[in-house]
Amino acid sequence: QVQFVESGGGLVQPGGSLRISCVASGFTFGATYMGWYRQFPGKERELVAHISPRGDLLNPVDSVKGRFTVARDNTKNMVYLQMSNLKPEDTAVYFCNRYWIPISSLSGWGRGTQVTVSS
Repeated sequence: QVQFVESGGGLVQPGGSLRISCVASGFTFGATYMGWYRQFPGKERELVAHISPRGDLLNPVDSVKGRFTVARDNTKNMVYLQMSNLKPEDTAVYFCNRYWIPISSLSGWGRGTQVTVSS
């Protein structure tokens, strides 16, 4: 059974940094492209960035380029989203999952972790 558990969210001031984590299970993690997604209130989930099995950051959305990066540890089945220079418009619930388009085809979503950027 595919499962994801996100953690590390919280309240951070504009301009601050935060690293959120995700542990995955139920599939061959080390061979899988992984994605970070976020969901704004009342909106569909959107892809933020994804990472190749060997750790290459791929195609972050324009709004996070130069500010967010993704890393992974295949020995621990974990993927991380390092966020810097956070803005209020980054406030959302963040999820990890396998990378797939369309997002609607993905299953096994975790509860996500809330990131709130506010002074």
